[in-house]
Amino acid sequence: MKQRKSNIISSEELCQLVVKGMQEKKAVDIVVMDLREIKNSITDFFVICTGNSDTQVDAIADSVEDEVQKITNSLPWQREGREAKEWILIDYVDVVVHVFKKERREFYGLEQLWGDAKVTHVEEEFA
Repeated sequence: MKQRKSNIISSEELCQLVVKGMQEKKAVDIVVMDLREIKNSITDFFVICTGNSDTQVDAIADSVEDEVQKITNSLPWQREGREAKEWILIDYVDVVVHVFKKERREFYGLEQLWGDAKVTHVEEEFA
């Protein structure tokens, strides 16, 4: 397998690319959770958003991967949930992306589970 050369960026810059990818497909309720100050956290950031349909959840995930690959030339370390399209997880190691359908997001309540994190709500862009 041919190794791709990646452009190294900070986890903060990666978060910005992820958010941009989400906004491109009109994701709602975008939240960035900074986990760097939490002891034993598994990553630097969670970036969470909601899509209104299976199709939109899939499109948001594709857009996030496209934005990140365009700038960094790298692929996610791991992906899960593509088949069910209710919760797609894209793991970039330092940044973990969660694209939810509304019901699943409410059910799992990641924002409450990581209540000690610094939470930033991203303003929705209106084109």
